[in-house]
Amino acid sequence: MTSYVFAPPQQSSVAIRGTQERFPVRRIFCVGRNYEAHAREMGKDPERDPPFFFTKPADAVVENGAMVPYPPETENFHCEIELVVAIGKGGKNIAEADVPNHIWGATVGIDLTRRDLQLAARDKGRPWDWGKAFDHSAPLAPMVPMAEVQSLTKARIWLAVNGEVKQDADIADLIWSVNEHISILSKSMTLAPGDLVMTGTPAGVGAIVPGDRVTGAVDGLADIAITVGERT
Repeated sequence: MTSYVFAPPQQSSVAIRGTQERFPVRRIFCVGRNYEAHAREMGKDPERDPPFFFTKPADAVVENGAMVPYPPETENFHCEIELVVAIGKGGKNIAEADVPNHIWGATVGIDLTRRDLQLAARDKGRPWDWGKAFDHSAPLAPMVPMAEVQSLTKARIWLAVNGEVKQDADIADLIWSVNEHISILSKSMTLAPGDLVMTGTPAGVGAIVPGDRVTGAVDGLADIAITVGERT
């Protein structure tokens, strides 16, 4: 029997819609600038350069409906709505056509970002971790098994702050499709059951402050809502 010097942390997980079961989270991969209009609003060329990835820790997951505290060391806290895909079968060098066989399900999530820290790191050629991979930075709605997912190629994706729609697009607008960027990711990292892939955000990102109510969805898939709490 293995003995640890202290109790291992609890397994991070996401609720599964309509059941008491949960989806265990291993890693969270995120795709940067995967919608043309968002790439432009961030001052970058939206052409089909190879997709790039960053990560969030598994324990950054936040339950749907939760209060998310305003994080420290930022004055420009942003929210980004994203389609999230869950890996159920591992593999490497996965062909695009075979990607659907590796997907367990999907949901919608919010990539919370300390934008000022992210941009400062970007401008200095440094990693984005402090801007993206902080505590409570990955709120997720309950997971939907693939048998119940209507489409991973076309559906409205939107986000509102206090009822005012800020982001409104279609996942058909992805520069790199789900199959394409998961195939590319699998050439660098061996994917495993429990991995999540946040697929990028459309244009319209902006700042949120304590007291704001953030809602959003991928229509036909899942809805999400969080409230911004006081600064920690």
